[in-house]
Amino acid sequence: MGKAAAKIDIGISDKDRKAIATGLSHLLADTYTLYLKTHNFHWNVTGPMFNTLHLMFEQQYMELALAVDAIAERIRALGVPAPGSYAQFGKLTSLKEETGIPQANQMLKQLVADQEAVVRTARSIFPLVDKANDEPSADLLTQRMQVHEKTAWMLRSLLQ
Repeated sequence: MGKAAAKIDIGISDKDRKAIATGLSHLLADTYTLYLKTHNFHWNVTGPMFNTLHLMFEQQYMELALAVDAIAERIRALGVPAPGSYAQFGKLTSLKEETGIPQANQMLKQLVADQEAVVRTARSIFPLVDKANDEPSADLLTQRMQVHEKTAWMLRSLLQ
């Protein structure tokens, strides 16, 4: 028989903690799916922009690897288990996986759309986070939106 979990009293109601954690679980799934797609494109990109894209994608997937940890740890700090399987991520993500090997230009277009989708997911959680005065989650969301908006701009610039 397991021990009962210690009560969490951080100034956010149980209901709000669970709702925020649910939103963050969607963000985690989007971020992990984007990590996997970016890593895939890093491995499989070809063409005249190979070196530039190979290195850029590596920087991006490494940043995303750190991000998934920060998001999962925030979910845990709210007292909720973090999703951590492909099956869970598949149900929670708003992103579409890529199973083929698109041309470099199509990789860029997909990554721009996916970076923007992650921003929308993060932004959608803000009203609840604001209502609950959950500044740590707000800070995390702000940081994630800044990174994804900047990355989308950089990727979009390569398409012009």
